[in-house]
Amino acid sequence: MQRISTHSNNHLTATGVRTLVLASLGTALEYYDFVIFVFFTTVIGKLFFPVSMPDWMRQIQAFGIFAAGFMARPLGGIVMAHFGDKRGRKRMLTLSILLMAIPTLLIGLLPTYQSIGWAAPLLLLLFRVVQGIAIGGEAPGGWVFAAEHARGGQLGLTVGLQTSGLCGGVLIGSLVAAGISGAFSQGQIINGFWRIPFLLGGIFGIIGMSLRRWLAETPVFEEMRKRAEASRELPLRVVLRSYGRAVVASVMSFSMLMAGIMVVVLMGPTLLQRLFQLSPRSVQSANLAATAALCVSTVAVGAATDRFGLRRVATPVLLLLIAATYGLYFSAARMQSALLPFYILAGIGLGAVALPPIIAVRAFPSLVRFTGVSFSSNVAYALSGGLTPLFVSWLAHLNRMNPAHFIAATTALWLLATLMAPNERFSNSQWLILDVRSAYETAPSR
Repeated sequence: MQRISTHSNNHLTATGVRTLVLASLGTALEYYDFVIFVFFTTVIGKLFFPVSMPDWMRQIQAFGIFAAGFMARPLGGIVMAHFGDKRGRKRMLTLSILLMAIPTLLIGLLPTYQSIGWAAPLLLLLFRVVQGIAIGGEAPGGWVFAAEHARGGQLGLTVGLQTSGLCGGVLIGSLVAAGISGAFSQGQIINGFWRIPFLLGGIFGIIGMSLRRWLAETPVFEEMRKRAEASRELPLRVVLRSYGRAVVASVMSFSMLMAGIMVVVLMGPTLLQRLFQLSPRSVQSANLAATAALCVSTVAVGAATDRFGLRRVATPVLLLLIAATYGLYFSAARMQSALLPFYILAGIGLGAVALPPIIAVRAFPSLVRFTGVSFSSNVAYALSGGLTPLFVSWLAHLNRMNPAHFIAATTALWLLATLMAPNERFSNSQWLILDVRSAYETAPSR
C-alpha cells in the first residue's frame, strides 16, 4: 500500500489562503444566485401566473418552481461529481458557476406571463432546473476542493471557511432583498425592480467564473492524475456498494442542515411576521444579524473540531440551536425586545452546518470522495429542501410554536447522525494522506 502525504506543516501559505478565499467567494456568489428566488417568490407568483388564478395557488406554483431547483440537484450532483472524480475538481467548479450565472441572468431578462403566456413559467422552471443542476455540483465540489487543500490539522477550519462562503451567499441575498424592499415600493418592485437581484447575480457569477481560473487543482487529485489512478468503475456504484454507513449518516446530517437553514434563516422572517404579527423591518434586521453570526460561527465550529474533535463540538452547538430557537419563538410571542439576541444565538447555534460536510469528506476516500459527498448531500437537499417549506408551513398553521418543535426534533436526529458517522481520525499531518487504492482494497468482492 503506497501513500503520499500532501502537506507536511500546519500553516496556511499565501497561495493556500488565496485558493480558499477564491473558492469560498465563488460559492457565496453561486448561493446568492440560488437563494434570491425565495425572497421574491410572492412577486414571481403574481407575475408569472394568470391573474385569474387565486393568490394562494399562484404562491404554491411559485414555491413549486423553487422546489424544482432542489429536485434537480441530485442529477447535477451525480453527473458533475462523476467527472469531478475522473477529470478534476477545478473543472467542475468552473462549470458549475457558469451553469448558475447564465440562467440567473436570463431570469432577470425573462418576459412575464402577461407578455408571453404560459411560456413564461415554463421557461422559469427550465432556468430553475439548470440552477439546481449547477448548485448540485457546487456545494459538494467546494467542500471537497477545500478539504483536499487543507494543511495538516486544519480540515475543520478549511471546510468551515467554505461553508461560511455558502452562508455568505445567503447573507448577500438577504441584504439585496432587504435593500430592494426598503428602497422601492411594492408596486415599483412588481413593475420591474425585482429583476435587479437576478441581473446582479448573473454578472456576479460571470465574475466568479473568471476568478476561478486562478484556482489550482487539489494536490490529492494531481497525485491521482500523475499516477493515472482514477476510478476504474462507476464511482457511484463504489459508494453505494462499499460505503453504505457513510451515506446514511451523511444523508441524515445534510437533511438536518437544510432543514435548519430553511426554517431559521430562509423561512424565518416570513413565519415570524405571519405567526406573531411582527413588523417586517424588525424581523429582517434580526434575520440579517443572525445570518452574519452564522457566517462567523461556521468558521469557529469548524476550527473547534480540529482541536476538540467533531463529537465533542457537536453536542453543545446543537443544544444551543434548540434552546435559541425556542427562545426566538417565545420572545416573538411574549417579549419582542429579546427577538434580536435570540435570533443571533440561533445563528450561532446554526453554525453546526459546518459539521455535515466535515463528516462527509472524512467518510469517503479520495477516489470517490466527490461522488460520495455529492450523492449524500444532494439526495438530502432534494428531500429536505423540497419538502420542508410545505411541511413547516402546514405545521405552523396548526400551532405557531411548531416550527421550533420541528427544529428540536430535526436537531436531535442531527446529533444521532453525527454519533453514528464513521469516526475516522487522522493525525495533524496525515488527514489527507492519499491511499489511491483504498476505495477498492476495502470493497468487498462482487
